Amino acid sequence: MNILLKTLRRCLAALVALFAMLPLVYVQAAPEFMPVDQIVKGMHGVAKTVVAGRKIEEFGVEVLGVMKQKGPSGDLILVRTYGDVIERTGGIAQGMSGSPVYINGKLAGAIAYGWSLTDHKIGMVTPIADMLKLWEMNDGKAKLESGLQPPGTAAATPLMAAGFGEQALNMLADKLKPYNLIPYAVSGSMAEENNGIAYNRTVEPGSTVGVQLVRGDVSLGALGTVTYVEGDKILAFGHPFLKRGNANYFLTDADVYTTVSGLENSFKVGTTTEAIGMINQDRGAGIAGKLGNFPGIVPLRISVTDKTLNRTNDMWAQVVQDEDLAPALSAVTVFNAIEKTSDRVGSGTAKISFAISAAGIPGDTLTRENMFYTQGNIGELAVSELNEALALLTGNQFNDVTIMDVKVNVEVDSERRTASIVEASASGATAKPGDKLDIAVKIKPFRGEPLTRHITYTVPDNQPPGTLMLSVRGGGMISMASLVGKRQTGEADLSKLFAVKARPKSLDEAIKELVNRDRNNDIVVEAIDMNVPDFASPAAGQNAKTVTDNFETNPSPAFPETAAKKPGKTGRTNADAAKPSKGDDSRSKVYITTDYIIDGDAQIMLTITK
Repeated sequence: MNILLKTLRRCLAALVALFAMLPLVYVQAAPEFMPVDQIVKGMHGVAKTVVAGRKIEEFGVEVLGVMKQKGPSGDLILVRTYGDVIERTGGIAQGMSGSPVYINGKLAGAIAYGWSLTDHKIGMVTPIADMLKLWEMNDGKAKLESGLQPPGTAAATPLMAAGFGEQALNMLADKLKPYNLIPYAVSGSMAEENNGIAYNRTVEPGSTVGVQLVRGDVSLGALGTVTYVEGDKILAFGHPFLKRGNANYFLTDADVYTTVSGLENSFKVGTTTEAIGMINQDRGAGIAGKLGNFPGIVPLRISVTDKTLNRTNDMWAQVVQDEDLAPALSAVTVFNAIEKTSDRVGSGTAKISFAISAAGIPGDTLTRENMFYTQGNIGELAVSELNEALALLTGNQFNDVTIMDVKVNVEVDSERRTASIVEASASGATAKPGDKLDIAVKIKPFRGEPLTRHITYTVPDNQPPGTLMLSVRGGGMISMASLVGKRQTGEADLSKLFAVKARPKSLDEAIKELVNRDRNNDIVVEAIDMNVPDFASPAAGQNAKTVTDNFETNPSPAFPETAAKKPGKTGRTNADAAKPSKGDDSRSKVYITTDYIIDGDAQIMLTITK
């Protein structure tokens, strides 16, 4: 009995000791916070950051005052920084944003803002209380408390772009202007940096992390500092990245090469490395995310062949799933692959095809191919329809679409592969409904000998007796016959032809419109009804649709010197045989695909008998 009692007492003592230790462990893991109303002028503290490598260093902080309601989420704490670290960096550097500030051992907030071309040692701190609120916003229902802009500039807005060429970088800068971000080139990308290297995944206050929008053979992201970690939750930056609210970014580990002292701003030079989590909140008080969870992505597989150089490059990338950002970032990434492969900028011909696999669209795949020529930058024009297709899917008003895979193939040639329609003729001047006519189309390639292509046109069974006009045109053209029709009553009537098309009534309809467009390298033969009394008026019904279906308010400049062009069509084979249009069955329309971008048009007049 005594032995049993002694054993029970020992177990009870052990349990008491264990429960007594639990609060102590919690206190050590979670430091106390200092409310902003307890912070007064003259207080001193320390902040933590990385200046080079991964070593966390400390620098001094002196409170100069509290700026009431001056930040995007509330108060800001005005501070002066000092110490060896600040002397080496020349003051608060871009990349230090998020550096935790401790006063009397309590976490007060994060270094977030500074001023350009002034004393870089002066900065502003976002209170930790405002940053902690970000963890309460993961239900997606929270809103920003204030739209105020701080009286300084964020300490970490430069966007590091690795693997991008000069022209791609310029395009990227243009696409990111609305977000007040300026990308600048750095060396290295994930493909280079993550080659067999085991990264240190330790994330703690003061360590450097990256926020990434694109990773793979190219990388696009920014560096910042961790403010606070609790379990798998993380706070950083102390100011917004893109201020997207509910966000979907890569959270990555990072290496800092060095910190450069500059006249306008000092900044950290480094690179994002391994993905370690995701950022799901991007608000005025900072960014918040989770370790071990990863964002949805748009995977890109790109193959570019330069026929002039006989060179092929295969590249890959992962783009964050963001309705606004993903289309533009994907298009720029493909443009960059074209630039890197061709190693030049200028005129040329490009043939591009892409397949977008997505959940939530008819058939689960959108495919499209087209051919382009421009005297400007051929790479920029070649990616225009890819950008349009991705924007259509991600931004459509009908239902959510999750893009699973994007595969792009591009052939680029410095040669100008264009041809103009010289004339067109039919095998007979009269025909009956159901008759098949051979349409001979003479085209003149640029600086080449004329060629003749043949298209079989079948007169519709319901075609009434009388005159039938056939318009023969390039797929990227609107023929004058289509624009004018029977009536040539002047500008007042023609202006009606350029009315904005009706919005699609479903996602399926919108996708079909894109997929079934004529391609720039098609020769199209279509009937223009000359018997409609008012071709341009809304009462003309389907014939008015013939024009508006072929008119694009933002035409794709297959020929920059020619007006009223539009993008072409996909989902077709390249067999040189006439194929019926996939569009409106009420229009008699066939096409053949050529190896040239077709310019110009011609008309054929037929007499239809009973």
